[in-house]
Amino acid sequence: MSANVADQSVAPTEPTPAIPAVDEGQSSEPPKPEFRVYRPPQSTSATLRDLPDDYFQPSAADLKAAQASLSARREALTNAPLRTQTMREAEDKVKRAKYPTTRIRIRFTDRTQLEKTFPSTDKIKSVYAFVRGCLREDVKPIKFVLYQTPPKRELKVSDPKVRDLSLYELHLAPSSIIHLKFLEESLNHVTIPAPLDPSVLERAEDLPIPPDPESNTASASSTPGPSSRPLTLGSATGTVKIPKWLKLPGKK
Repeated sequence: MSANVADQSVAPTEPTPAIPAVDEGQSSEPPKPEFRVYRPPQSTSATLRDLPDDYFQPSAADLKAAQASLSARREALTNAPLRTQTMREAEDKVKRAKYPTTRIRIRFTDRTQLEKTFPSTDKIKSVYAFVRGCLREDVKPIKFVLYQTPPKRELKVSDPKVRDLSLYELHLAPSSIIHLKFLEESLNHVTIPAPLDPSVLERAEDLPIPPDPESNTASASSTPGPSSRPLTLGSATGTVKIPKWLKLPGKK
């Protein structure tokens, strides 16, 4: 009996699959996209509020801030010739270290926007390559020009004064908005959607809503200052109001 038991073969068992170790330092969140796409804003103009005339009268804080700004500008212009080349290079080195990256938004004529962050040492050709890679296949061969405004400044790769400079040296750091214009005029109409690849458009999102000036004013000090006044001036009818102290005599 014991001999029979000894002669029986034992079937090999399958090895237990190893459980991969989980790296506790590795995040389970999906990687952030390297660029963003913003849909055109729904409203055609910003909301204007009808503000009373006394709102536009400068306060003591406004006049003090304006005087301080003028004094600082005059002092900078006076001391500019006294700055040596070494001082200017030292200041430039500090600024370069402060802005290692440059965030650029490329705005199409329909107000769709592409946003990407580049190293400040990159050239403008990197921006062109990024935009071209986001276009539809039938539009990629069509040439386009990137430019800034106002005043209008074209950022052409063919211009040696542009192509050989970094984004920092082009004064685009730390962030800038650049407009795009195709050489084929039919693509530049405001009613023509931005000719982006479908894989790019599916990532489109709404522009962030700017903070409400009313809430900022309410949370600020009761004494109005330069930072407590909203940037939007005007009324719901589109008429721009002029402070009383700027109005000509005899006009209301």
